[in-house]
Amino acid sequence: MTNHLKKSLLFFLFWAVWAAGLLTAQTPPNQFVNPKYELLPLGAIKPTSWLRAQLMTMRNGSTGHIDEIYDRIKNDNGWLGGAGDGGEETPYWLDGAVPLAYLLGDSALTRKVSSYINWTIDHQRPSGYFGPITKWEKETGRQIEASTSQHGEDWWPKMIILKVIQQHYSATKDVRVIPFLTQYFKYQQATLKVSQLGFKSEWAKSRGIENSKIAQWLYQQTKDKSLLILAEEIKNQAFPWSEWLGSRDWVINAAVNPDGKDWMQRHGVNVGMGLKDPVINYQRTGNEAYLRQFQTGFNDLMTLHGLPNGIFSADEDLHGNRPSHGTELCAIVETMYSLEDVIAITGDLKYADALERMTFNAMPSQTTDNYHEKQYFQMANQVEISRGVFDFTLPFGRGMNNVLGAKSGYTCCYANMHQGWPKFAQNLWYRSPNEGLTALLYAPNQVETTVGKRQIKAIIEEKTDYPFDGQITFKFNLAEAVEFPFQFRIPVWCKQAMLTLNGQNLPFTATKQLVTLNRKWESGDVLMLRLPMEITMSQWAENSKTVERGPLVYALKMKERWEKSTEKDEGDYYSVFSESSWNYGLLKSDVQQINTTAKLSLGVFSTTNFQWNLANAPLQITLKAKKIPVWKTMNGVAHLPVSGRDGLFKGPVEEAVEEINLVPIGFTKLRIVAFPVVR
Repeated sequence: MTNHLKKSLLFFLFWAVWAAGLLTAQTPPNQFVNPKYELLPLGAIKPTSWLRAQLMTMRNGSTGHIDEIYDRIKNDNGWLGGAGDGGEETPYWLDGAVPLAYLLGDSALTRKVSSYINWTIDHQRPSGYFGPITKWEKETGRQIEASTSQHGEDWWPKMIILKVIQQHYSATKDVRVIPFLTQYFKYQQATLKVSQLGFKSEWAKSRGIENSKIAQWLYQQTKDKSLLILAEEIKNQAFPWSEWLGSRDWVINAAVNPDGKDWMQRHGVNVGMGLKDPVINYQRTGNEAYLRQFQTGFNDLMTLHGLPNGIFSADEDLHGNRPSHGTELCAIVETMYSLEDVIAITGDLKYADALERMTFNAMPSQTTDNYHEKQYFQMANQVEISRGVFDFTLPFGRGMNNVLGAKSGYTCCYANMHQGWPKFAQNLWYRSPNEGLTALLYAPNQVETTVGKRQIKAIIEEKTDYPFDGQITFKFNLAEAVEFPFQFRIPVWCKQAMLTLNGQNLPFTATKQLVTLNRKWESGDVLMLRLPMEITMSQWAENSKTVERGPLVYALKMKERWEKSTEKDEGDYYSVFSESSWNYGLLKSDVQQINTTAKLSLGVFSTTNFQWNLANAPLQITLKAKKIPVWKTMNGVAHLPVSGRDGLFKGPVEEAVEEINLVPIGFTKLRIVAFPVVR
């Protein structure tokens, strides 16, 4: 052997050994990660004040009665054994109505939703398959088995029902649930190689993480490792959201030339669900590379497609960051749900800030006061609501995507909008390590649970008008004095939080936005957290500016003229118009000193008759502005005028300085939220 050959062989062996070590180091761990924070049983949290009023509106509106007023769910429902709806819409509705029933302690609504759950559990096939009776079963008189799985229905609607049944178990500890889920997942394990995730549609492939999530939840209950193998198989058959989010090409390519090619990968609702994919994969494996993929993907998504109201454009595709682009209501509630998972599993509190922003700003402005009508697409800058094509990637033949109607656009949102508020309320509190309790999201409520090593009964009343006010009071009612860690979050927008205990100042330290008070608590203790809210500005597309205060985003207050109409295929709907001027630019001098030039006015805040509308807006900010005459609508869309790189609009501006009023965007239907800046 020549010296050259010896050197080459040694070189090859060196690199082989080094590469083997590298591969070993990069091999994903296989260690299940328990959530940083554990959800309390459904029903332990009882919303109060304005949040309870919002949930009662839903109970009295479509969430509580959709099965009585919406024919697709009402008539001969497949999830009750009939020949009617056996697809996604009944499960979508139940996914919000079940937590609503237990949050309110509403026995009538609980009985109503339980009838669907009971039928589903009681009619599970011996093979583990469940759901509406299939056409093949009716024709043959046989039941679906592993060997006949190709005659089963799409996996996707079942993924939603899995979430519904898991919530039912959280509230009731129904002894039927664990065996039911165990049998179903065994059926999946036996059939997925043949009847793969996408054997009926791409929806199941795009949303497989919803399936994996519940399989992993069941693993936490039973420790059956075959469930983790199943979750991995589902991951391998589903859209690779983790890979896409981590590799930046996907979200960049989605920003340009949206067309029919691979549109399911850009579909906003799929994206909202897919956001949890890396974190659920991290939970199963312990591989922190998944967390980096999520962090990269979420940051890129909100940078390239994020809007001032806290959500990304999705009309239906991702569509860039212009405030004239739209967002589907389903995308909002699904993204909220994903972030709730992210927060609980990782404990990363910056996503609590993101969750509050979209919850308090994007979601409420897209439904009517009675929680019956909705917009399929809303725009951040929206100066009229009417039939038309606007600036959406999916204009829809009848032009009904922007109007407020129960069945306008697609009815998926009419069925799915119900999960937003209940699941947010369900995530206000968590059980934390060392038998503690943690408040990461804020809203008025009362929580009943146990704390400390001896599991002492505790009722904590959280009194607050948050997000409209920054004072939050926790009053402790304990069966006996008990030591436990009490944790709470300091929002990223708060510069100097203040804390008192029983009226005395209490020093504290926040670590990554989290404060931990580990002490012996007495019944009657009152902890008061003050989060001062300053008026600030943020920058968005085309150098536009948005006014903020605390977690709320503010928008131009415009008079609203509502018109009711009917469309043959989509029923009654509302258009909204205004004669108010809207084409204002904010003054540069005010923008630079917003916290001193803006004037905040407090209105009457009704906690019992609370509604998200202009008449009930409890806050108003007054600013100076000038009109921009050339800023006009085109086909109903208020496209932003182009500014120079100094951030100023260069065209003609009226000399007169006017005062304009802004209210929190959630109370508006028409508004400007992203403003140009003028001299």
